[in-house]
Amino acid sequence: MKWQQRRLYKKTQTSKTVGLTYGFRSGLEEAIASELNNQGVVYEFEKTKLKYTKPQKAHTYTPDFYLIDKKIFIETKGLFTTQDRQKMRLIKEQHPNLDIRFVFSNSKSRISKKSTTTYGMWCDKYGFKYSDKHIPKEWL
Repeated sequence: MKWQQRRLYKKTQTSKTVGLTYGFRSGLEEAIASELNNQGVVYEFEKTKLKYTKPQKAHTYTPDFYLIDKKIFIETKGLFTTQDRQKMRLIKEQHPNLDIRFVFSNSKSRISKKSTTTYGMWCDKYGFKYSDKHIPKEWL
């Protein structure tokens, strides 16, 4: 019975599973290692790590409103998603001279179900002015 189980195991094992057993992720990696070993070549397998930076993609942002006389951008938000927050932080970092402000449906909404941070708290932390439902008269 053991012999039959071993035979069945060998048949169901793929080159990938054999490779994983020995630290390789593919049959090709295993074959190359075997060639190098047969030739007596000294090598390391996946020991070196090389750092690289992915190039940034250029994106555009279109604010909802621009108050020409005051030079203020107004962004209206009902839902303020993670992607929105990341985008706004990048815009503020890359354009620190712009005055971007938010008008929320409810600035007391939490940024996520698990967070105690509200939209308003997020704005305070990152230096954005904000209001609820209306543009304050002092902004105009």
